[in-house]
Amino acid sequence: MSNIFEKRSKKFIPVNFLVILFIPLIIVKPTFPDDTVRILMLESPREPLPAEQAEKVERLTGKVFFKGQSYSGSFDIMKDENGLYVINNLPFEKYIEGVVASEVGKDWEIEALKAQAVIARTYAIFNKNLNTENMFHLTSSVLHQVYKGDNTDPFITQAVEGTKGEILTYEGNPINALYHATCEGKTELPEEVWVESYPYMKSVECNGVNAPYESWQKKFTFEQISKALGINGIKDIYIASYTSTGRSKTLKIVTETSEIEIKATDLRKLLGYRELPSTHFSITKNDTEIIFNGKGYGHGVGLSQWGALEMARKGKTYKEILAHFYPGTAIMKYNGEIHSRNLSP
Repeated sequence: MSNIFEKRSKKFIPVNFLVILFIPLIIVKPTFPDDTVRILMLESPREPLPAEQAEKVERLTGKVFFKGQSYSGSFDIMKDENGLYVINNLPFEKYIEGVVASEVGKDWEIEALKAQAVIARTYAIFNKNLNTENMFHLTSSVLHQVYKGDNTDPFITQAVEGTKGEILTYEGNPINALYHATCEGKTELPEEVWVESYPYMKSVECNGVNAPYESWQKKFTFEQISKALGINGIKDIYIASYTSTGRSKTLKIVTETSEIEIKATDLRKLLGYRELPSTHFSITKNDTEIIFNGKGYGHGVGLSQWGALEMARKGKTYKEILAHFYPGTAIMKYNGEIHSRNLSP
């Protein structure tokens, strides 16, 4: 998953999206089926969400070009006291193509692409069911799953069409199909990252080969750490506890007057997900810097995208890949409206 963090002023206006909407649109006749999805366009999960009382200013239909990518469908312009927001309404399967294209690398094995299509579809359905009555179902950022517009890769189209309607279920219901970029060793348990645990989310082997962030080193000054955490006078930082898979769980922050405990997941969020790629790290220090030596990218829960790619390279099918990362699940198809009551084997 892509991670972009920016500091925003109190008055939030997604200027980039607003600029492109003033470009003359190619107007097309709406032909969307009932099966659509509403995506709030965000670049960063730190950007504020629209208030419940946000009002619709305009609806535009056509094709929009932004940062070399095209976006199709209709676009609702919403407004609240903080500014303007853009919600992209588009056919569900076209959205899945866009997610797969945004989430994986080029020239990936078709079975890895199919596995990504199924989990992207499952994740979207799970969240759409949670947000049916809201003005949007998901965002386009890593707050949910990355969506950077229309897909142009025929192999991704093949993977999505080849798994059309297929989702992962547990006891007949769509699962919360969490996934991440890459990990080394074993996947993380969800209860080590969040509060929830899931019977279909176990810790399994996840090694990718030649994956980005297979190993990494990040350096921060004490001043950078202090600024990110909002804690003055930091003198030391060390790992206080580990998860069952060997990742950092909590850290102790030592200041001139106190000792504060912080979750490793919170430290990663505050420093930035790109800046601290995972919680699978060790710490060394010198007089001016804190050095993190780590492995992997992402929260480590669920399917490892690079691990799935390596399994596909070894001849595993997408169904075998999904069974490995989500044990006890079954693939089913949805019919018409996207709700668990309309699933079929």
